[in-house]
Amino acid sequence: MPITAAIIDDEFLARKKVETLLEDHSFVTIIGEAKSGTQAVDLIKLKSPDLIFLDVEMPDFGGFDVIKKLGSKNIPYIIFTTAYDQYALKAFDVHAVDYLLKPLDKDRFNDAIQLAKERIEQKESAEINKKVFALLNQIEKKDNQFRRLFEIKEKGREISVRTDEIYVLEANGNYIELKLDDKKYLYRSTMNALAEELDPKEFIRVHRSYLINTRYIKSCHYLTNNEYKFKLKNSSEVISGRGFKENVQAYLDNSGS
Repeated sequence: MPITAAIIDDEFLARKKVETLLEDHSFVTIIGEAKSGTQAVDLIKLKSPDLIFLDVEMPDFGGFDVIKKLGSKNIPYIIFTTAYDQYALKAFDVHAVDYLLKPLDKDRFNDAIQLAKERIEQKESAEINKKVFALLNQIEKKDNQFRRLFEIKEKGREISVRTDEIYVLEANGNYIELKLDDKKYLYRSTMNALAEELDPKEFIRVHRSYLINTRYIKSCHYLTNNEYKFKLKNSSEVISGRGFKENVQAYLDNSGS
């Protein structure tokens, strides 16, 4: 049976990768793409695809938030694309919701498509939707242990800064400078304290004075003497410290770079 699909990922190359892999599955027709959570919700409501390839983490709000905003009656079948650690992956298996771990593997992708095809043909959406929401509750409880928000007071105003908006945290005296794409804020704390509060899946300590949000890393190149240059998506650059080589190498190993 024919299947309509939408691809949701903030990374252009990630979307193109899914498109390429779908070329071997002629029964799937791509009816739209979205590069943010907001676009995803609008697209799904407008075109009602049978299947979506849904990135877990995106700049405005992630895949799990997309699901919550849609509500249980409007959820299509989902193949998550994710870099989440094993607790989430095992949960997906238990709840019969498939996932693809980045970087995408062709054989694993084909298995996921076959599973989605079987689910759609069997019309098991109601039961799967219940399991998706059960999974969301589990993951939210897990994620609550990490800081997700900074409350900043600036010129008499209170400003909320989400951690997923931050490109780099840089030590600046008794403060930490929160660097967003085009804004900066000062927050009174120490780098060691924030390194403990932030999710290690999202932030990598590359220097005694720098934490980088991995979602905004464009490239990483070895320089010399155990130092690396990180280039971010806003064209800013950070040089790692020699003492943080192991952290950088672990990031490179996990990201497949």
